[in-house]
Amino acid sequence: MSLSLSLRIVGSRMVLRRLFSSGGPRALVSGASQPQMSFSVLPRYLTGERLLSKYPFLNTCHAIPSQESGFSTMSTFRRISRFFNFSSSTTSTPSSPKHSITNTSEEQKHGEFVGSLDCGTTSVRFIIFDKYANIVAQNQLEFPQYYPNPGWHEHDAEEIQQHAELCIQNAMRELEKAGWAKESVKVIGITNQRETTVAWSRKTGKPLCKAIVWTDSRTKNTVIHYEKKLEEIGVEVKPGVWKKGKDGVEALREITGLPLSTYFSAIKLRWMLDHIPDVAAAHESDDLLFGTVESWVLYNLVGGASTNLHVCEVTNASRTLLLNTTTLQFEPCLLSFFGFRSSILPKIVSSSEVYGKVSPGVPVGGLVGDQQAALVGNKCLKKGEAKCTYGTGAFLLFCTGGEIVKSEHGLLSTIAYQAGPHAKPVYALEGSISVAGSAVKWLRDTMGFIEDAAGVNTLAAKETDTGGVYFVTAFSGLLAPYWDPGAGGLIIGVSQYTNPSHIARATLEANAFQTRAIIESMKLDSGNGLQHLKVDGGMTNGDLAMTVLADIGGFTVVRPEMRESTALGSALLAGAAIKLFGWDIEKPETLKEVNTKGTTEFKPSMEDTIRARKWEGWQRAVERSKGWEEGVDE
Repeated sequence: MSLSLSLRIVGSRMVLRRLFSSGGPRALVSGASQPQMSFSVLPRYLTGERLLSKYPFLNTCHAIPSQESGFSTMSTFRRISRFFNFSSSTTSTPSSPKHSITNTSEEQKHGEFVGSLDCGTTSVRFIIFDKYANIVAQNQLEFPQYYPNPGWHEHDAEEIQQHAELCIQNAMRELEKAGWAKESVKVIGITNQRETTVAWSRKTGKPLCKAIVWTDSRTKNTVIHYEKKLEEIGVEVKPGVWKKGKDGVEALREITGLPLSTYFSAIKLRWMLDHIPDVAAAHESDDLLFGTVESWVLYNLVGGASTNLHVCEVTNASRTLLLNTTTLQFEPCLLSFFGFRSSILPKIVSSSEVYGKVSPGVPVGGLVGDQQAALVGNKCLKKGEAKCTYGTGAFLLFCTGGEIVKSEHGLLSTIAYQAGPHAKPVYALEGSISVAGSAVKWLRDTMGFIEDAAGVNTLAAKETDTGGVYFVTAFSGLLAPYWDPGAGGLIIGVSQYTNPSHIARATLEANAFQTRAIIESMKLDSGNGLQHLKVDGGMTNGDLAMTVLADIGGFTVVRPEMRESTALGSALLAGAAIKLFGWDIEKPETLKEVNTKGTTEFKPSMEDTIRARKWEGWQRAVERSKGWEEGVDE
């Protein structure tokens, strides 16, 4: 086996070190120039002998922001301000990025646009929309994923910020190339992967450890510990009033709408405090700031440690296991239950208001978790409307209006959005699937079955069925409606007849089966069946994937032509915050001209008897995957 090492150094900082071996697994190692080895898995097409020019962050040698690079001596606020506003006399300096933004000319047009920064699980995007949701300019960059141990999934929060800044810069440059003045962007929104937990220093504004990603399942034992605490000691819901056992579980769900799970941010933060000395010391010395990704990104965009704007948007806060979804405030009894200082918490803000400015003329007016953003982007703003987003995971939200609907069948009650600081919250039922597109990525990057994500549809189309194979994609346990963190990934029904096409098709069916499981629960909770499901996200680009979803689910799948619903949702909230285009989230009729291009419908064609037999097989497979790993109380 041949092994080669590629180094890129800017000053004293090692920006990229690429390890690759012919025919073997490939990885990227990033970090400072000290001899440390921190592996981060990137898609194969980014880590081969040649880096694609469409990813300039990985394909150029300019210094990324770091303590050592000259670029870092300029604050994030100043760097971002340069992307939106700068004079024609701007000159390049040795410490500036090699990419510069073209100066505005007199010939450039002036318009009114909304920018959306979409900080997802594997990439960041900056998309600029007009009033009709046409995309005027955009840029997307993938960032490293870290898997240091089985079940662990980490991000470097500073890398997320660096990629976000470069995405904004690149998109603004594309806007100018298209003939529009940069001042045409009037407001930006931010949407983000939810539950991912960031801990940083109040004094320095720097992360204290890697961020723990929402998919991470290292906290199984932490969950076991607090389940035991809830059972034996309970939670003090009022001074002197304790509830424990089943009453304690019910009290937790009554306050937050959530169960104890590895999924939610409070459990991840508790693990940090118990296992990372720097985080524990910062907590003890009152130097710790806790937040989700939108909190971290906004903090940096508007000034970082110099301004210390520390806020958390309400839909993201509702995923922490700390928010009272009725009062919209962090619940003191839960801070006591988990052992958190109140000073580490951000201020709760609505989904649509001006929080600060990234430059004198460009406010940030929308913050929202990615799944709620997709609900807004699909304009599912009324009670009874539902959407499902298929990205790294899959998330089905069913709008319940101003009413908190308590699920009795494994779903979550969550906040859908709050249209302004004085607006009443709108709620939703949610079913979460931890693995959707990430299963396709596994087929591509780990198994080598396909060259790109779209290839799963081509490979699966070579067979008309799975040959009896079921794939329970429990890479980090199962979420709704099963809620089993100990479930193990399972491929069952394999025989000598099985080939990669069967497994590819079983991957698509796994996505459909889990969607159906959530919809079955929603039927039981709401008493209503689902006639059609609006969909968006990367997996929906495949016609076969959508056909399989319709056949397994037994309902019509509606796919819009413009499927950047997550980014659009935060753009709508941001525009509404400054009354741009007359948008008002509380008045859906003001959005009637938004994203009105055609849709594609996929109707079920599978025979009912076949659908029922396959559904029974899926349920048997899930039962076999449950409880594979047993946690212990640490």
